[in-house]
Amino acid sequence: MPIADEDLIVITPTAIKRSESTFLPEVFMGLGTTFKHMLGSVARGKRNKAMEYPEERREDIPVEEGGLYKPNYRGVHRLNRDEDGRVKCVACFMCQTACPAHCIHIEGAASPWDDREKYPIKFDLDELRCIYCGMCEEACPVDAIELTPIYDIVGLTRQEMIFDKEKLLAVYDKTIEAKPM
Repeated sequence: MPIADEDLIVITPTAIKRSESTFLPEVFMGLGTTFKHMLGSVARGKRNKAMEYPEERREDIPVEEGGLYKPNYRGVHRLNRDEDGRVKCVACFMCQTACPAHCIHIEGAASPWDDREKYPIKFDLDELRCIYCGMCEEACPVDAIELTPIYDIVGLTRQEMIFDKEKLLAVYDKTIEAKPM
């Protein structure tokens, strides 16, 4: 069906001034805002909250009494060990299923121990892909995976930032004294 002439709306743009067509007034207004903020921070003293990492380190991580970390802080993951020193994970794939970033990959196998059916022969976690939401920690029925207070991990390649089972257990050994909530 064709459009009727009375249904058409003709919009004529307003003509811009010659000074506006060069965009110079807008550039100078932007520079004025920059200088206003710069001079304002100098006049009020040092209000910059930027930290010169790694010379300055963040020491105000939220900690409650008894060394327990508050639930709103999430750092690097760790795989917990049970009382016998074995990996606590039972390869139920709940953390892998709950992860919205799909950064956890588990391969399970039959367990050589009598107290569980399966255990992970491979447990990989891509720390660069992770969004640190804590869904894996919430989904785990045996509290095998936790988020630690470690925030300063470094990797020069992407492969170094993919934590396998041994590396996640090493993080547990490093942070065994600090029990997250």
